[in-house]
Amino acid sequence: MWEVIKSVLAAFFGVQKERQRQHDFQHGKPGAFIAVGIVMAAVLVMLVAAVAIMAAR
Repeated sequence: MWEVIKSVLAAFFGVQKERQRQHDFQHGKPGAFIAVGIVMAAVLVMLVAAVAIMAAR
């Protein structure tokens, strides 16, 4: 699972290597990448919202 998390984080920041991306597509399970991506996107939205709320005070 750690490999999936690292891969999704790299993709979020746009720094994933082509070789790693190809490896993910050939050997990874799409459901794992989708689930981790959704969770990380939700965490990102919550962090941005928290920063906005704190800045508004």
